[in-house]
Amino acid sequence: MFEKALIDIYLKVKLNFYRNIFSRFEAREASLTAVETFCVEVIHALGEPTISQFSEFVMISQANATYKVQSLIKKGYVQKIQSESDRREFRLAVTEKFEHYNIISQRYLIEVSKRIHNRFPKEKLEVFEEIMNAINDELMPEIDLSRYGSGKKRN
Repeated sequence: MFEKALIDIYLKVKLNFYRNIFSRFEAREASLTAVETFCVEVIHALGEPTISQFSEFVMISQANATYKVQSLIKKGYVQKIQSESDRREFRLAVTEKFEHYNIISQRYLIEVSKRIHNRFPKEKLEVFEEIMNAINDELMPEIDLSRYGSGKKRN
């Protein structure tokens, strides 16, 4: 059944992500709590949101969002960037420290992608890419990333 396959894939991706988080705790390399990890991941996904946009997306008060962001700034995972067009506005951007972490967290998907390319012919990969783009662009309207951030492309 298609739904089961999709749920199973999502579960494996989540579990791999959680495994990476916990392995960092075990190695005492982690400087982020689980909630902070989720917050910085959201900031990255939103593409340089304001604190207001971040708090709106995660549905927490602006005061709570500010507190979480200040902690991420202190730990070196997020920085505030002043807008050139409106000097009163600040955007949140992830730092190189986060980018290093993000590469580690994406390794699994990169590996799975390589396996997919090795397993299937080009014609099937083109159809699969078309389907994945349709899912991303049309079939998941609940998460409209164009409403947030600076429009900066996420990797």
